[in-house]
Amino acid sequence: MKMKEEAAVRLREFSDFAGSDKILILERIWEMKKRVSYVCLAGLLACSMLSVTGCGSKEGGKGSLTVFSYGEYMDPDVLDQFTEETGIEIKYEESLTPEEMYTKYKSGAIKYDLLCSTDYMLQKFIDEGELQKIDRGAMENSGNIGDKYWKLAAAFDPENAYTVPYFWGTLGILYDTTRVSEPVDSWDVLFNGDYAGEVIMQNSMRDTYMAALKYLGYSLNSNNENEIREAQELLLKQKPDVQAYLVDEARDEVVAGNAVMAIVYSGEAYLGHQYNENLAYVIPKEGSNVWLDAWCVTKHCEDLDAAQKFLDFLCREDIAKKNFEYIYYSTPNEAVVESLSEEERADEALVPAENATDNCEVSLQLEPESNDLMNELWKELKAD
Repeated sequence: MKMKEEAAVRLREFSDFAGSDKILILERIWEMKKRVSYVCLAGLLACSMLSVTGCGSKEGGKGSLTVFSYGEYMDPDVLDQFTEETGIEIKYEESLTPEEMYTKYKSGAIKYDLLCSTDYMLQKFIDEGELQKIDRGAMENSGNIGDKYWKLAAAFDPENAYTVPYFWGTLGILYDTTRVSEPVDSWDVLFNGDYAGEVIMQNSMRDTYMAALKYLGYSLNSNNENEIREAQELLLKQKPDVQAYLVDEARDEVVAGNAVMAIVYSGEAYLGHQYNENLAYVIPKEGSNVWLDAWCVTKHCEDLDAAQKFLDFLCREDIAKKNFEYIYYSTPNEAVVESLSEEERADEALVPAENATDNCEVSLQLEPESNDLMNELWKELKAD
């Protein structure tokens, strides 16, 4: 794979530098990513302004779709290719977290046609009647999605009526094997104090409480007040040992040697290992979150046929492979999985072992009282 080969070259070059130089390189990469994002954002804003006077639909064209997803969660070339093949323009809007996505969607400022979110948030959208049913029979490529992923989706979409799986993975611990003395197989390594100041937690309420709840032997979807408060006590006790609460940057800090370990998503762990071969990833034995992101059509969409064409396009093997190689998260598209090299299939960050997720759970929507309690405790935890 082109990206794989480029990563290998970068890894060999990266390994020749001293620690401080590695950090400088990563900082420059980050700055470059930000510049690219700013350019893309400027283009999107320009298009949004022009759309008022017809940018979104050319004369004789087939209209447009406004889609809502996470940043850098799709190869930009895929959007261009869809427009070239169908004549349908795509306006791509971004969000950082599921909670931010929900807030922006519910504000009504933009009428999104499709959105891509994660398990528990999709359940919330379904329960609130915000989505339209999808006709999988009209999607010739939906068969590329493996049966086990439809079963995963059934945890929040029982009849598989509203969502189409896009990416999936796990949440675990990325750590530097050269700086850890004992085997890492438990969440205990984050809470025992042995790596004070060297631990990075997720800047995500559900993900951080997940680690504490699973370590204590509880469900990550617990609605038990006593269990949630016990998790809070554990996290407050751990707080002095936490270097930072981060999202995407968590991986970069471990790659650069600025931290020994971090909670990261499996796809981030895979990419981190491409830059630093001393890093390893583990799904703790107590279990974790096996997450599933999926696409859906909102109730605001007035062209269901166009929306389903877009979803079917994403399920096509060549398109799914482009997105996989752009993001390197685990794909539910079995046609793509079958095309992977033996080395890629052997990497558990990309293709977890069958028993690795035995104690894992899909995140579901919490009861309102439990969600309010966790939000309150999260603010307390994050307060200076």
